Formats: sequence, structure tokens, C-alpha cells
Amino acid sequence: MSLTCTDVVLLSDPRVAAVPVRDCREPLVVAPVPRLHPTPDRAAGGLVRAGVARRLARADCALPPGVHLVLAEGWRSPAAQAAIVERYRSAVRAGHPDADEDEVERLTSRYVSPVSVAPHVAGAAVDVTLVDDAGRELDLGCPLDATPEESDGRCFTAAQVPPAARVLRTALGEVMAGAGFVNYPTEWWHWSVGDRYWALVTAQPAAVYGPVTA
Repeated sequence: MSLTCTDVVLLSDPRVAAVPVRDCREPLVVAPVPRLHPTPDRAAGGLVRAGVARRLARADCALPPGVHLVLAEGWRSPAAQAAIVERYRSAVRAGHPDADEDEVERLTSRYVSPVSVAPHVAGAAVDVTLVDDAGRELDLGCPLDATPEESDGRCFTAAQVPPAARVLRTALGEVMAGAGFVNYPTEWWHWSVGDRYWALVTAQPAAVYGPVTA
């Protein structure tokens, strides 16, 4: 898969922003699976919408014996989202000096969503990976949160990865999709439900989760 990723719908696509939001007002709750490397300054990242939490628990229960879900991050504040966008946008500009601003924004959205449509800001997205019974992180082909450049494209869900990593990605995909989540194709770890991106790719009339305050 090319690092320019022209064959998938990205979060910067105007069709995502055009999806209406009819927020169901579900509260943020603590996610029902353990956190990956939790720190005090990221405590709010363990929150998700109540419906997301129920689906996450369902996905975890569907995994094969000896394999478990862990959450890297759920809800994210608009300020935190904006900081990630700006940091990666600067890296994209440096790496693609001939790109105009529209292309910079498109390339940036391979890795981080514009704040206005960000599923994490809505409490609708989870960044997850798999661990064994001892809590050891399993290898899914590249580190969670690796950029397209850092991973040489292996962060893309359909990228070529070693067979063992592909088995784990397939297992993760089956349980998350089975629980109603949709994947962002440039990040194997990012799954969401109820947000604008989910509504667009599943042909729903509206998102049910919009930006929410912790």
C-alpha cells in the first residue's frame, strides 16, 4: 500500500465532515479493558462512550483463549487532538516539501484526524492492541501509533506483515468488526463506532456521537 494512500476514504474527506451529528448524549465511562502503559497525565484516555464500552467488552470476550484486548487511548480532548495534528503536520511538510496545503492536510489525516471530525474527541474511537495472559504486548507488525513513515506503511491495516502478525490482525479485526466497530484503514489499531466516519462507511444517516467534554 502506498504511503500516499489514495485508495481509502480518509478523515479529511469532505464527505466525512458533511455527515450530520445527532448526539445520543451517552456519557463517557471507564473502558472495560486494561490500559496499555497508563500514566496520570493520560487518565482521561481511558474513557469512552457507554455504548463503545459495551461493544469493547463484547469484542474482548470473542478473542481466542490466551489473547486479550488492551486500550491505548479512548477519549481525547480537542486540545490534545490539535497538538497531535500540528506535530504530525509539521513532519509531513518537512517530508513532502513539494506538497501544497491541501495535500499536506490529506497526508496528515492518514495518521491523525482533523479536530472537527475526530472520533477520539467524540469518545467514539479506541486505539487497541492485543496482549497475552501475562499482559505482554503481542507483535501485530509494527508498534501501535507508528506513523506511515516510521513503519514504512506497515501501520496500514492491509499492509504486508509477517504471517504471525497477520493472524493477530485478522483476529483483532474479526472481533472488533463483529462488535460493530469500523477500522480506519491507515491504522490497524484504530476502531470507532457512532462517529461521522463510522456513519459514512456504514451508510448511516447521521453520527450518534459528537464532540464531548470529559
